[in-house]
Amino acid sequence: MSVYAGEKPLYLQQSLESLYAQTLQADEILIICDGELGKELDAVISDFSEKFGERLTVHRMKTDVGTARCANAGLELCKNEYILKMDSDDICLEDRAMKQMTYIAENPQTDILGGYIEEFDDSTGESLSIRATPVTHEEILKFAKRRAPFNNQTMVYKKSVAIACGGYDEELLRCEDYDFMVRMLANGAKAANIPEVLVRYRVTPDNIKRRKNFKNTKYFVKVRKKLYKSGFSGFWDYVIPCAGQIIMFILPGFLTGLLYKKMLRKSR
Repeated sequence: MSVYAGEKPLYLQQSLESLYAQTLQADEILIICDGELGKELDAVISDFSEKFGERLTVHRMKTDVGTARCANAGLELCKNEYILKMDSDDICLEDRAMKQMTYIAENPQTDILGGYIEEFDDSTGESLSIRATPVTHEEILKFAKRRAPFNNQTMVYKKSVAIACGGYDEELLRCEDYDFMVRMLANGAKAANIPEVLVRYRVTPDNIKRRKNFKNTKYFVKVRKKLYKSGFSGFWDYVIPCAGQIIMFILPGFLTGLLYKKMLRKSR
């Protein structure tokens, strides 16, 4: 898990609490601090350092270096082969780790494993929708040509396979997770998704703003151009998603939110 100064202490607390409550406990919890966090976030981490004990490792980057470099630092520092990814503002269901590691034990050829997320309203806690992802390796490969085939915050992957594909591209300031997923697949990684909700994803008013952000749109197009030039995706796989993202960027916020919900999510 990486954490930056803009995270809300309550969100981080709830996220770490969901890891602490797992029915299958991790051998190691690794937090990468993206620059200085401030007293409140540091206090949350200190509290959980006592709870997790020696299993919790905190690594502090000297300056704010961004998501990709933090992820690569985590790849290098993790002691175990299987890495369970988590965001600092989302909530794991208590049996997430048990379900994923049981699946991997029964299907050891799996290099990347994800699952569904349930989106919930941050202010009310109400369940809004579910993002379902393709389940089989073949479906994931096809889906990945245009959209992220995994919910990033549900991923478990092999460290050796992640390193073999080059890790995260540190030149990307957005969409680095999608790029990472596709390069792993293109490098021969075997993939699957469990067709169950494993993580609750927090929806706030800032979500749509981030999706309409110019920088996000710029890197959305850049990553898909990169995948097209590499031969992973076809011409229309490049053009159609980019056109859709540009339209989303241009439209008023309320229309973007409506289209996003109706076209890209299953309602609860």
